[in-house]
Amino acid sequence: MQHAIGVDIGGTKVAIAIVDEAGNILTESVIPTDLSIPAIKMVGKINNEIEQVIKRTGIPMEQLIGIGIGAPGPLDSKNGIITSPPNLSGWIDVPITQIVEQHFSIPVSLENDANAAAMAERLIGAAQENDNFAYITVSTGIGAGIVAEGKLLRGLKGNAGDIGHTVVDPSFGKCTCGQYGCLEWIASGTAIARQGSAIIGKDISTKDVFNLYFNGNKEIIRLIEKVFRVLGVACVSVINTFDTEKIVIGGGVSKVGDPLFQSIQAYVSEFALNETGRQTEIVPAKLEQSSGVIGAAALCFAR
Repeated sequence: MQHAIGVDIGGTKVAIAIVDEAGNILTESVIPTDLSIPAIKMVGKINNEIEQVIKRTGIPMEQLIGIGIGAPGPLDSKNGIITSPPNLSGWIDVPITQIVEQHFSIPVSLENDANAAAMAERLIGAAQENDNFAYITVSTGIGAGIVAEGKLLRGLKGNAGDIGHTVVDPSFGKCTCGQYGCLEWIASGTAIARQGSAIIGKDISTKDVFNLYFNGNKEIIRLIEKVFRVLGVACVSVINTFDTEKIVIGGGVSKVGDPLFQSIQAYVSEFALNETGRQTEIVPAKLEQSSGVIGAAALCFAR
């Protein structure tokens, strides 16, 4: 059986795992993302941890088909460069693929983390039977991985699917990107906490907002209903644009469960443009905790 290494780089931690072609994790390690040191040194720490993970499994290097890396965008996946992610401060134009390939002498692939998660859901998750689907993460930010006719849509630099900065409703005000009314500014976990805090009059978390929602706070209920509707609008736009058969939703906000999925499904059933679009399934992700490393490894199997 073939094996690959998956590396999931985040703003606070890096997960590294050896994964077989069935999507099983043989061993996994997590190290903190140290943003106080130069990015090149942090990549060196990642290389060292990859070595330790390989040693623990005892798998010979010749049995590893490659290393897949999932990282937040913007990035240049075709040239293997992490360009300027907001939550990896100081990581500017880091040629991570080149550095890792030189260290291990095996092929290395780089993709946006949402794309990697989409690949994981297709390999062993909620979209195993689907050639046309979108994986949408609703967490600190909002992003998507799009699979069409069985192929991941990457775009020019590998940043396709950045739906978080699609303008949905300018009345919600100015997004951090400079536009008005971006999806991420309205419906991300960060946005929910910000708007909930404004309603309550003190800083509260996204989890606190949803607790108030379930406890019947009327103002919070109105806020969350708007958020669900906006996410429904986003899903309809994805369905109309890419003719999907399924949308898989992950990320921290998806943990709210049935109220979110039922609301989006109802919106899609009413407003998607054509009959097949209105029948698009809206389902939760299956691989929340491990989708990053499994998806990163899956990039090697797909290649």
